Amino acid sequence: MRRSFGVFFFILFLFFLFPLQAQDAGDDFYDDEELPLVESEGITVVGTQETTQQMAVVSREEIEKAHAPDIPALLEQTLGLGITRYGPYGNMADVNIRGFDTERTAVLVDGIPVNSTRSGEFDFNSIDVNSIERIEVIYGGSDTKYNVSGALGGVINIVTVKKQGAGWVFGGGVSNTSALPGPYNEQYGGVGNPKWQDLADAQNINVFAAYGAENYSFRMNLFGNRAGNHYLYQDYYGYARRKEGNELWDGGASASFLRNFPNLSTLIVTGDAYYGDKHIPASGYTAEYAEQKDFSTRQNIMLDMPRAFHDDFSMEFSLGHNWGILNYDPGLDPSLHRENGFTLINRWAWYPATGFTLRFGGDYRFIHLNSTNDGVHNGHRGGLYLTSEYAPVKKILLIASVKGVTDGGSVIPVPKAGIAWSIHDTFTIKNNYFRSFKFPDFDDLYWVQQGFMGNPDLKPEDGWGADLSAEWTRGDLLTLASSLYGEWTTDSIHWNNASGLWRPENISRAVFLGWENRLNITLPFAPPFPNKPVISLSWQFQLSRLLDGNARIPYMPMHILGFSMELPWKIAGVPQGSLIVSGRFESSRFADTGNLIKLDPYFLLNVTVNQEIGKNITLFGSVRNVLNTRYVSVAEYPMPGITLTLGLRMTVEVPQKEKGVNPRNE
Repeated sequence: MRRSFGVFFFILFLFFLFPLQAQDAGDDFYDDEELPLVESEGITVVGTQETTQQMAVVSREEIEKAHAPDIPALLEQTLGLGITRYGPYGNMADVNIRGFDTERTAVLVDGIPVNSTRSGEFDFNSIDVNSIERIEVIYGGSDTKYNVSGALGGVINIVTVKKQGAGWVFGGGVSNTSALPGPYNEQYGGVGNPKWQDLADAQNINVFAAYGAENYSFRMNLFGNRAGNHYLYQDYYGYARRKEGNELWDGGASASFLRNFPNLSTLIVTGDAYYGDKHIPASGYTAEYAEQKDFSTRQNIMLDMPRAFHDDFSMEFSLGHNWGILNYDPGLDPSLHRENGFTLINRWAWYPATGFTLRFGGDYRFIHLNSTNDGVHNGHRGGLYLTSEYAPVKKILLIASVKGVTDGGSVIPVPKAGIAWSIHDTFTIKNNYFRSFKFPDFDDLYWVQQGFMGNPDLKPEDGWGADLSAEWTRGDLLTLASSLYGEWTTDSIHWNNASGLWRPENISRAVFLGWENRLNITLPFAPPFPNKPVISLSWQFQLSRLLDGNARIPYMPMHILGFSMELPWKIAGVPQGSLIVSGRFESSRFADTGNLIKLDPYFLLNVTVNQEIGKNITLFGSVRNVLNTRYVSVAEYPMPGITLTLGLRMTVEVPQKEKGVNPRNE
């Protein structure tokens, strides 16, 4: 298979190269302004530039308009990604890309991997949505810039830093979320009256301060949440119940500092901390809960050198540290998990000729785990990579990459090859072939608990994938993107209790096939209302199968349909607000590898309104699950019905005065 992979790419390379070399050499070389690939915003070291893979970006403007409570809800609302979650804010949530959950998707914060080596997961609640500058989602295998191991489904890069404008900026916001109150059946009989305090079920507060100067800038964010998570739901027998035992308090802080040096070099220092005090329900249909306290902190130093000692070289260097504690106490069988890790990343680029770039570097990650259930373990993971990017003619980009990954015991080659071809200024196609690979998590290897047992004999998940995508744009009026993909894996890891004991096993082979489509249309209407409405339609088809037994992968719907309509308005030519109506349909899913527990399909409808008051204040309101749909995302964990969020956001800018200018004479 490796031989056929190489032969196919070589033939594809020659097919495009020979006919186009006959063109005028003066105009044939690659020009990044001519190739309409996705370009990064902000700082190069934490963002992705040209790539042959399908990529989507959630901008700061979209984040502010969405008012999502957390990152999974934001990605679901803006990009239509699949989400599985055990309840509302504060509960564990997974983001699914192309049939792969968070454990098999590489999550980065400012370009540095943050997936837990213990569980493979990432606590998205540890990052305040309001502190995010943008989110980049790269679909299918690992992007050739990051070369992150374990990215079977793709990469989610959460970018929190940017160069601030000159002067001070202060801001923040507050919001309140109301759950629909009503009569309900009490746990031990009788009828309970509506709890009007549910009209103040959850609150969020966030503040920030930032300062920018010519050669440096910094920013600090603080946030806090209180969530009662008290909402009405129906139990097994159709009785109305009020959710209890799922309350939480959490909060955190983040800070970043940027310093510019000669030759465009930039030093970036970031850090954050998070604390959560949570009640974790034993199941979705009981008021019994366990107490869980989470604490995590990350510190990173990053250096971006576009000119590294020579005009033909550039370099990026990152040194990161993370420390996390999870204290879970159900009363009878408490557990404590401490995870400490260091990450070192060094990336280089060499530009020996016009249209040709050679990238090389590596990463190393040391993990120390001290866990009640996993024991004490040290881990060493990382690898070295080499990537070549070649543009034989204008508007064509060829990429070939290989990385050797290791867990300290073995070295595995992970190759990738891709092409991006801008056939016309409005039409681009991309094609990729890659190997997917992931080492088992420590929980899968070593977990010990009554009724549960890890499996130290697990093999890494391994496979191959390919995708073909096309994008057609007509200026700012229309964008149509479509992508076909397929991925085949061996030794897929899943927990089952076929032997009477829950234990992870390599369930041989799995196949993932899909077709993703998205259409955005901007209607050229004149103000004041509506001003250029935006209509978005999306459809995802994904077929995932465990070949031994012909069962579908748990929690992966075959069809996801979405739509949104944004109606902005202006007054006197100034943007004033918007109305966003969005809907989402998910087909039936299964909750187990045997496909015995089937979950019903569901449709959700959301409405969000934004209204500016002057230059500094924005009022917003969001009604989620307008139709009060009863549904579950995870089996036996009912989700909230209709909720209403009201809030305001304020920003005050204090521009820096120019030297030698008397403000009285301006």
